[in-house]
Amino acid sequence: MSSNAARLADVGQSVWYDNLHRDLIRGGGLRDLINHHGVRGVTSNPTIFEKAILSGGAYDQQLAGLRSATPEEAYWELVVEDIAGAADVLASTYETTQGSDGFVSVEVTPSLAHDATGTVEQAHQLWERVARPNVMIKVPATVAGVGAVEALTFAGVNVNVTLIFSVERYRDVLAAYARGLTQRTEAGLHIGSVRSVASFFVSRLDTAIDPLLPADHPSRGRCAVANARVAYQAFTGYVSAPPWTDLMTTHGASVQRPLWASTSTKNVAYSPTLYVDELIGRSTVNTLAPGTLDAFESNGSVVADTIETDLHGAHDVLGALHEAGVDLDAVTADLERAGVQAFVDSFESCVAGIAKRMG
Repeated sequence: MSSNAARLADVGQSVWYDNLHRDLIRGGGLRDLINHHGVRGVTSNPTIFEKAILSGGAYDQQLAGLRSATPEEAYWELVVEDIAGAADVLASTYETTQGSDGFVSVEVTPSLAHDATGTVEQAHQLWERVARPNVMIKVPATVAGVGAVEALTFAGVNVNVTLIFSVERYRDVLAAYARGLTQRTEAGLHIGSVRSVASFFVSRLDTAIDPLLPADHPSRGRCAVANARVAYQAFTGYVSAPPWTDLMTTHGASVQRPLWASTSTKNVAYSPTLYVDELIGRSTVNTLAPGTLDAFESNGSVVADTIETDLHGAHDVLGALHEAGVDLDAVTADLERAGVQAFVDSFESCVAGIAKRMG
C-alpha cells in the first residue's frame, strides 16, 4: 500500500479510524479502509453512535424488533451489533498482527465515569456480550476509572483508557495497567494476550489554552503537541524500567500503547494534519476522524519519530504557560470534566432519540 496512512505502519505507528456506523460495516467501507488506507482498528464513543443511530434509517429494522426493550436497552443492542460486526471485519488484522492491532473500542455508559464498581460491572457485561478477543472496553481516566482499569486488566479485559489530558494522570494509567498485569502473574494467570491503549487527547488542549494567551505568545498552537511529547517521554521511560521490564521479558506482557485521540485540527489557522505529522512515533496509535484521514492522505508527511523531536522545547512550551499565568493542571481537569459531560449528553440524547423512534 502506498497511502500515507498505510506507510505509518512502517515507522511503528498504527492508524485507527475514529468513526463507526452500520453502513460502514455492511457496505464494505471498513474493509476498503483496511485494504487501501492501512487502517488497523476502530474507535467509537457515545457521540459517534448518537450521530450514527439518529441519522438516516440504517438502524430502523433492528429497532422495529426491539419494541419490548427500554430505549437504553435498545441502544446497547444496536451498539453491540455494530461493535461485533466491526470486530469480525478486523479479525484478520488481529490475526496477522498477532493481536497487536485489529481492535474495536466500545465505551461504557458515560454516567459511570466516577463509579469504579459500576464501570467494572458494565465492562464485564460488554466484554461477555460482544465476545470477541479483538474488542477493547473504553473506560474514562477519571480517578475512579483508573481503579477500574487495574481491576479489569487483572480480569484479562482489554481496556482503552480514554479522556486522558494530563501527563500526571497518564502516569497513573500506566501504573494501573502494570499493577493489573502484576496481579495476574501473582495469581498464576497468563498476560500475553492482554492488550491496552491509553487515549491521550490532543487538539482540545490548544483549543482551551490559546484563548488564555496573548495573540503573539510563542506557546499558542504548540501546547497540545508539547503535552503529547512529554507524555510519550513518560511512556518510553516507564517501559524501559521495572516493573515493566520484568513483566515484558519474564511474562510476555504487551505495552500499553499511547493512542493520540482528538487529532482533528480545530483552528483553521493550523495545518489540518498538525496533530498527525508531529506525533509519529514507535509503539503508538493515532485514531483519525474521516476528515483528518482524508487530509493526511492528501497532504500528510510520514517521517519517523517526529514525536521525539525537540523534547527540551516541549518542556519549555509548557513551562512558559506558568509564566503567562495559565494553570495547566486546572485546564486539563476542566477538559476531563467537559469531556465526560459531553459523552453523557450524547448518550442521553441518543437514548432519547431512540425512545421517540420506538414510539
